[in-house]
Amino acid sequence: MEYGSWYSRQKKPSWAPPEIAFGQVWSILYPIIFAVNIYVFYLLSKGQISWRVALPFWLNLFFNFAFSPLQFVLRSQILSSIDIVLVLITTIWCIIAIWPYSKLASIAFVPYLIWVTIASVLQISITVLNR
Repeated sequence: MEYGSWYSRQKKPSWAPPEIAFGQVWSILYPIIFAVNIYVFYLLSKGQISWRVALPFWLNLFFNFAFSPLQFVLRSQILSSIDIVLVLITTIWCIIAIWPYSKLASIAFVPYLIWVTIASVLQISITVLNR
């Protein structure tokens, strides 16, 4: 796989998780992200939240899905770093925005926040190491 081999050749910090961990973690996080987004859409459709509460969730999905093409197709470490920080910011925004309406949805995003924080520091580290 060319994409994987390119990533494998990048300099990484000593604490970087093994590549296999990424697929395992995302296979747990994506169903949580999906479920919370469906719930947010449900609340929006019932008029229980405004589009302003839903907005960070839409932005978060956009930035999340943009990461892989930026990283593995364009192979842009800088754009990937900017994008993952935007994922981190919008994840925090999501947690704060939905908290008054659903504590459970906010708490469900905490593992995602933890992983995106690690991924952000990792991506920025890789960007710096591969300048």
